[in-house]
Amino acid sequence: MKILAGNSNRPLAEAISACINLPLTKASIRRFSDMEVFVEIEENVRGEDVFVIQSTSYPTNDNLMELLISLDALKRGSARRITAVIPYFGYARQDRKSGPRTPISAKLVANLITEAGADRVLTLDLHAGQIQGFFDIPTDNLYAAPVLVKDIEDKLNGADLVIVSPDVGGVLRARGLAKRLNADLAIIDKRREKAGVSEVMNIIGDVKDRRCVLVDDIVDSAGTLCNAAVALMEKGATSVHAYVTHGVLSGGAVARVASSPMEKLVITDSIQGTEAVRVSHNIEQLTIAPLMADAIGRISDESSVSSLFD
Repeated sequence: MKILAGNSNRPLAEAISACINLPLTKASIRRFSDMEVFVEIEENVRGEDVFVIQSTSYPTNDNLMELLISLDALKRGSARRITAVIPYFGYARQDRKSGPRTPISAKLVANLITEAGADRVLTLDLHAGQIQGFFDIPTDNLYAAPVLVKDIEDKLNGADLVIVSPDVGGVLRARGLAKRLNADLAIIDKRREKAGVSEVMNIIGDVKDRRCVLVDDIVDSAGTLCNAAVALMEKGATSVHAYVTHGVLSGGAVARVASSPMEKLVITDSIQGTEAVRVSHNIEQLTIAPLMADAIGRISDESSVSSLFD
């Protein structure tokens, strides 16, 4: 087995490598003067089971091209099997036609990854479960829930806890977490006028004098979470925490979170945190390296990945 790391999230790749106790494969991934991506694998990979770790986060298109060209280089280097390990799958929010003459970009990216040479895909908390069906190769979708649940139990466990879904679309995710924690469930009904802008309309469930935990898969502009936190506090919640798998946190999101009523926003390191994230007083990162390393080991050994969540 060999592990190849792209440039999108080098610290996570190194942490996974340390968990498996296997050094990263030597490779040169660099740019020509016109910013074309060039990849050269500096070790023999013939007949090897190779895992390429690359989140397609900002800059999304650059990191996606790194992944595709790395897959092609490994395929032409006669690797026996190539697994694309994508902790954060970019373009996942474009998983259906949202209007006339619009693309389904998640399907396009799935096709590109398959055609570039991937034999299977390992990812984490896809925005929509049906994206697994966009791939014509085996796809394992891990869940960050075990990592998040452990942190919630360590810091917030108590009888007055209520898990809150920030929108109707996230109810299944929130219900699953509430079941694991034996906690109550609340739902925020919101109306989204356009992408990146949301308005909280109503709260379904009892949050008065309760500690609320908002749960979501992606936080981008953080507008939804911050509006939800304000609404929960106005309804009498004693505190609001948020647990989100993928911290995209674009634009002024970090400042928005800092000035919100949220005591803490907890994200994973599926996306490498910026300096603003690292120094923020109310944003914390949990590592998913042991979870990803365990799954990689199981895939290499041909053992069950789904048993990770039993």
